[in-house]
Amino acid sequence: MFTQEDLNLIASKGISLEQLNENLNAFKKGFKPLCIKDIATVENGIIYTMSDKEKQSYINEWESYQKSNSTIVKFVPASGAASRMFKFVFEFLQGNSNTPISSDENILFGHIDRFAFYEDLNEACLRNNSCTIEELIQQGNFKVIVQNLLEKQGLNYGQLPKGLLKFHSYPDEKRTPFHEHLLEGALYTSNYKGEVNLHFTVSAEHLKLFQFLTEIDVPKYEQRYNIKFNIQFSEQKPSTDTLAVDEANNPFREENGNLLFRPGGHGALIENLNDIDADIIFVKNIDNVVPDRLKSPTVDYKKAIAGLLIQYQKQIFNYLIILEQGIVTNEQLNTIEHFCEKKLNIHCNSIATLSYEEKIDYFRRKLNRPIRVCGMVRNTGEPGGGPFLVLNTDGTYSPQILESSQIDQTDPEQKDLMRKSTHFNPVDLVCATRNYKGEKFDLKQYVDKNTGFISSKSKSGRSLKALELPGLWNGAMSDWNTIFVEVPIETFNPVKTVNDLLREQHQ
Repeated sequence: MFTQEDLNLIASKGISLEQLNENLNAFKKGFKPLCIKDIATVENGIIYTMSDKEKQSYINEWESYQKSNSTIVKFVPASGAASRMFKFVFEFLQGNSNTPISSDENILFGHIDRFAFYEDLNEACLRNNSCTIEELIQQGNFKVIVQNLLEKQGLNYGQLPKGLLKFHSYPDEKRTPFHEHLLEGALYTSNYKGEVNLHFTVSAEHLKLFQFLTEIDVPKYEQRYNIKFNIQFSEQKPSTDTLAVDEANNPFREENGNLLFRPGGHGALIENLNDIDADIIFVKNIDNVVPDRLKSPTVDYKKAIAGLLIQYQKQIFNYLIILEQGIVTNEQLNTIEHFCEKKLNIHCNSIATLSYEEKIDYFRRKLNRPIRVCGMVRNTGEPGGGPFLVLNTDGTYSPQILESSQIDQTDPEQKDLMRKSTHFNPVDLVCATRNYKGEKFDLKQYVDKNTGFISSKSKSGRSLKALELPGLWNGAMSDWNTIFVEVPIETFNPVKTVNDLLREQHQ
């Protein structure tokens, strides 16, 4: 099936033949939907909600932890171009009409002076066309403005990642999401030395641009806020690329005969996350940022869910130490069982039939794993994975975040449970990645490889099938201990289209 050239290409990416065969078998077998046992809600106790008093207690817990000799990192997936953010703008540029027709187009041009990138765009129009934006609008040259916004001779925003686009205006500066993540991170991830550790995953073609911003602006922020930033970048590993196939599930070859590999989706970033040597890791999407005047709710709840994580971790470590000692009373086993069921929402229908030794082994396996606390917001129509209790391969069931593609849409009962879901995940995670002995978990061991996703794509006019790895906060963290916490919608302010920047939260 594979030529020597194929084998050389596969080896250069660091992909094993075993891994490649798993890839190909996934296309042939497909992925079975997961079985939802119940939705996660505040009412059934699977989503925890904090009183103001409890929230302050958890904030205090976190601020105390920050004074310890622990490593805290903020992890921000920032890969990929922002082309989807400008989808309707590209459509206008390529369309037949020279004037805005759709509501999105009219909103863009009607409020163009309110965007943080307006001044840069105006300069590009003057440089390339000797006209201001206002003059071009008066002339009806709307597509010239769009060309200067999206294309290389202008701002090149159609090819840059979201992290490098100017989102917010301040009296003395314009900030990108990269800048906002730095300053937000300083408000809740600083350690006892006054240092802030941030890790951005970026694509290779954009790395130098991120590094340039770091060199130019970070020293100014360090001086202004009297804080030290330690910033790292990593790229999605070639070893996480997946082989595309044709409609018959045979390896897809490009016109030159080479095998076609595609990026494995954000689930590939579990490798990058696994390389970070830290005690606590915050995970947040690149586009979910707000100006300084609106940061307080985000900061408070980030601290609160981190403090809750620390309290849960202490309890879990205490139970694991008890279990390791070998002499565990029935009362202690009952306490641990109650904690697993009521706090971690891990359920085993056959627990009563297990022997004393089997129970100890069971609780060790279930407790000794990475932990994550996931902020959940009320579902108001925004996209995002939902929180559910899900059946595991060992017959137990526990909290997981599922996308609609992982749920059997042909099963009326499963579809109804999905429809009744009250919350969604805004990618608001705090993770603990060491065990009770201080050893780092190998996060790759906790991925459910049966939760990938197959999509239909095309290349040079030919149809193909592409494989995405289990999502970073879905199947890639399937076997983690998971706690859902309700957080306010004010903490979720994504920018999915350019016009979202006109929302009050980004002005």
